[in-house]
Amino acid sequence: MLIHWYPGHMHKAQREIREIIHKIDVFIEVLDARLPDSSTNPLLEEIREGKPCLKVLSKADLADPDITQAWQRALEKIEGVKTLAITTQQPGIAKQIPDIVKSMVPHRGMPGKPVRSMIMGIPNVGKSTLINTLLGRKIAKVGNEPAVTKRQQKILIDPGFQLMDTPGIMSPSPKSELAGYRLAASGAIRDTAMEYEDVALFAMDYLLQRYPLLLKERFQLDTLPDTAYQCMEKIAPKRGCVRKGGIDIHRLSEILLKDLRDGTLGRLSLEEPGIVYPYRDLLIENLQ
Repeated sequence: MLIHWYPGHMHKAQREIREIIHKIDVFIEVLDARLPDSSTNPLLEEIREGKPCLKVLSKADLADPDITQAWQRALEKIEGVKTLAITTQQPGIAKQIPDIVKSMVPHRGMPGKPVRSMIMGIPNVGKSTLINTLLGRKIAKVGNEPAVTKRQQKILIDPGFQLMDTPGIMSPSPKSELAGYRLAASGAIRDTAMEYEDVALFAMDYLLQRYPLLLKERFQLDTLPDTAYQCMEKIAPKRGCVRKGGIDIHRLSEILLKDLRDGTLGRLSLEEPGIVYPYRDLLIENLQ
């Protein structure tokens, strides 16, 4: 699957980040709790140089809670890293961030000497929503479309905590083809930049392997077919996605991905530490 996802402003953002990195005391990386590994940016580890990092797992209300806890344990094994899982429904949890960050840099965090932090994250991960929550008012533009923030901005959260916001940036290419599919399924990549039906088939194949009971419950199925496409064929009549000559695969793909992204399918994660669920159609394709 080809993904065209690296707009010009991301090149500029990376350059600007490197220019001010020496002024930063601590990094805050916002990750999607459903795919913490795929939604991280390799640039951060490259530039962090041992500085403390708080990894914030956003959208935790959409993720499998047991898997989120497993990710937190795995990430906190990295030296200098702390984690916090947050949801938009419980803003009080996110408001712990200033105190957590100050504890990571004890020689700063006071009026006249604030902790200088940089917040980073891929597009559409919830970074702007988090900033608005910390401030208690709307300052950062929020949207469901990726790449809303386009330039850096310095924000004083309180006299001891300063935040540098950056545009959502991604690596020019995903860590792996599976990571690209996970990002696309989560909504981190504009729908116009991906092959929609292919992403939906990936999501269906993953759900068949990892969350079959959620599929059965959502689409009222007694049994599940063996393949993603067969499952789409079985679901299509239930969702009004049948047309002359077969199923309306594009419309059904839209429904499936929307249900996955907004939590209608239930709380689920798209990856977990130490376990990889293959995209079986892709395996077959590569073997041919």
